[in-house]
Amino acid sequence: MSHQPIEIHARVTLPQLHAWYRAARRLVMTTAYDAVTARIADAAGVDMILVGDSVGNVCLGFENTLPVSMAMMNHHLEAVARTRPTAFLMADMPYLSFHLGVEDTVRNAGGFLQRGAQAIKLEGGAKRLPVIHALIDAEIPVMGHLGLTPQSVNPMGGFKVQGKQKADALRLLEDAQKLQEAGCFGLLLEGIPADLAAKVTETVEIPTIGIGAGPHCSGQVLVFHDVLGLLSGTSPKFVRRYAEGFETLRTAMAVWAEDVRGGGFPDERESYTLPEAVRPALTQWHP
Repeated sequence: MSHQPIEIHARVTLPQLHAWYRAARRLVMTTAYDAVTARIADAAGVDMILVGDSVGNVCLGFENTLPVSMAMMNHHLEAVARTRPTAFLMADMPYLSFHLGVEDTVRNAGGFLQRGAQAIKLEGGAKRLPVIHALIDAEIPVMGHLGLTPQSVNPMGGFKVQGKQKADALRLLEDAQKLQEAGCFGLLLEGIPADLAAKVTETVEIPTIGIGAGPHCSGQVLVFHDVLGLLSGTSPKFVRRYAEGFETLRTAMAVWAEDVRGGGFPDERESYTLPEAVRPALTQWHP
């Protein structure tokens, strides 16, 4: 692929993403779940922001993404959309939002676009083709999601690397082709061997975004909180922390708490004073 200068628009669009892909420019995507994380991600210059159903386990205290509802997703999408990010904005279709029929799927996905998303992402392979066709017909851009699909945690028996067996790897390659033919503008590949992700990327003509899928995808996505080390505990193998945010913020909060207990906060720098003309009235007042 040739490397040619690409015109940058005020807001990243789907044609812009495809132009970058054709120019072999690696795409950068992260999650955001509220206005603060969206502003930080956008200021950092990421290309794509995903309001992921991972909000369930990252922010809402659930063990996995299954309890996340459309109402929850709409709430968090609206918060992110209000920041009017330059990055391309996409939202995850949560569990049961696209499993009960075409009409529900289009209504739910269309609601995302009405709230400011430019595209939606949904999990699953060839069995999702009927709803993908309906979404594309409704002018709703769709990113597919193959490999480790968190909404399938129960039949998968946990969060495990997928595509390690011959039949599974070949099925994933076939699903990638079918999703591309159905009109998906890109594929998110999660938790699969790097060489399998490389083969998918080589054989499709749409961008692949990897997470735990090795270095050969068209781009990469990580959860915002993982990149900045905001979650306590050990990170997954595929995560590289670029800050120790949890410890940095914990330390700052602990120092503030000690300042409060010791009388060091607030002082005159954080305090307001009465105008000189009002002070005599205050000293003369008695109950």
